[in-house]
Amino acid sequence: MSAPRISVVLPIRDAGSTLDAALHSLRAQTFADFELLVVDDGSRDDGPARARAHAAADPRVRVITNEGRGLVAALTTGIAASRAPLIARMDADDVAHAERFAAQVAFLDGDPTIAVVGTEVEVVTVDVDVDVDVDVNVNVNVNDLPSAPAPTPNEGLRRYVSWQNAQHTPADHAREIFVEAPLCHPSVVMHKEALLDVGGYRNVPWPEDYDLWLRFHAAGHAMAKVPRVLLSWRHQAGRATFSDARYAPQRFLDAKAGFLAAELVRRGRPVWIWGAGPTGKRLARALEVFGVRAERFVDIDPLKIGGVARGQEVVAAEALRAGEVTVVAAVGSLGARAVIREALQARGFVEGRDFLCAA
Repeated sequence: MSAPRISVVLPIRDAGSTLDAALHSLRAQTFADFELLVVDDGSRDDGPARARAHAAADPRVRVITNEGRGLVAALTTGIAASRAPLIARMDADDVAHAERFAAQVAFLDGDPTIAVVGTEVEVVTVDVDVDVDVDVNVNVNVNDLPSAPAPTPNEGLRRYVSWQNAQHTPADHAREIFVEAPLCHPSVVMHKEALLDVGGYRNVPWPEDYDLWLRFHAAGHAMAKVPRVLLSWRHQAGRATFSDARYAPQRFLDAKAGFLAAELVRRGRPVWIWGAGPTGKRLARALEVFGVRAERFVDIDPLKIGGVARGQEVVAAEALRAGEVTVVAAVGSLGARAVIREALQARGFVEGRDFLCAA
């Protein structure tokens, strides 16, 4: 039997109520050359039985037991059992649109430099409330899923998904990598070789997917997104995104700080942080753990200019000179990041070369 093009890795734990919709959506893909590895991570409900029923009806489906060792172990188990050169992710409470794999395979075939390709997503929420610090505000389409009511997502989640959906090119993803996770994990297809090159999934005290995207970026592997909504991403109370301590804002900061510090050290210029408020100070503190200390802080608030932040002087933007320093824009106010980008570009700073954005 020849190897399939895609191995879909789908961990489950007590997912019986949503699993059928997820599996049906995968089995209905217009691109059919895949295997579907359902990794049971210690379920206590009828999810494994439902998965086995799908396996009996479709030889592409295999059920693997992981004995409740956790998500990263389940993902690693699925990858180890995979036979394809491409690894696709999917969660048991999401629904893939029928053309998802066809679009992603075509995207990867059309550009061999891309290591990871996601898709835009539409969000379905069930009694959740999340605060995400992303400075965009674009409406997102919300569709219903089988057996899942779909109230309007709250403002923070809607901003986050809209921001994420706006990142399409490798340059977009590289530009935003230190702001937040620019890819929706269950939407991606990855080259298995690149995934293994960066060490696969790791057990870390922050989200395993953001950790992976940061390592892809650090290794120079390009990430991109199909500019189409091809996944219904379901959020509900109790999901790890809202309940697990690894998803706390400080954990995201801990995740990115080491990678950002390493990038700043490679540039070899003094570091100035634009943002003398709480966001900038938190980032400065996190970078100091890795030996990177801000030489100055920049702000436009006249009450802060001339003061001190983290022991360093707060100066006005007029003190900046392109080519002499690396600026890290670290602000939390809605819309402030766009204002800083415009101000720096007007002074001759080039994003990615002379300044980076973080949060």
